[in-house]
Amino acid sequence: MKLFLIGANGQIGNQVLEQIKANEKHSIKAMVRKQEQLEKYQDSGVDAVLADLEGSVADLAKAMEGSDAVIFTAGSGGNTGDDKTLLIDLDGAVKAMEAAEQSGVNRFVMVSAMQAHNRENWHKDLRTYYVAKHYADRMLQNSKLTYTIVRPGLLLNEPGTGKVSIAENLGQGSIPREDVAKLVIKALDNEKTYYRSFDLISGEQSIEQAIESL
Repeated sequence: MKLFLIGANGQIGNQVLEQIKANEKHSIKAMVRKQEQLEKYQDSGVDAVLADLEGSVADLAKAMEGSDAVIFTAGSGGNTGDDKTLLIDLDGAVKAMEAAEQSGVNRFVMVSAMQAHNRENWHKDLRTYYVAKHYADRMLQNSKLTYTIVRPGLLLNEPGTGKVSIAENLGQGSIPREDVAKLVIKALDNEKTYYRSFDLISGEQSIEQAIESL
């Protein structure tokens, strides 16, 4: 499967990229928005393309042409204002969906946020972020794309355990970014995850077992 990664410079995106590089099952193209990032990836042998979520849908569609699936792990980051959150996490995500439809890419895996679908459980200090995630997820569900929406809990930088818990609704919990990336990759061609959205935290089941339980 030829993958198009949006958010390659983020922490989850970087985990996805490194794991795919070690996986002969898939190939990957990383989308970056700065020339120096493009050169860094190309110098390390990674296929990369220059594009921007604040640019046009047409440019995004051109960048992802020939891909089989889009993985969206991008985010504006915690140090930006509400305007960037809406431009990247909401409008940028929707542009990526529109671009996927235009370029004939049917599969779309979105990394969202824990309980983004449930307004009552949004963190009071991150409401704009959750608004962006909530409506981006809704737009994906209403698109023509074969989607999977993964809503991880508190993200950790510690090594992954390979053990997770997934369900439509879960209580608060955390999960290493490495395990989020592993699940995203496993979900790509597993029909159990098609047209599904779920919370994700560390648990007792292997990633394979958890997916099969959906």
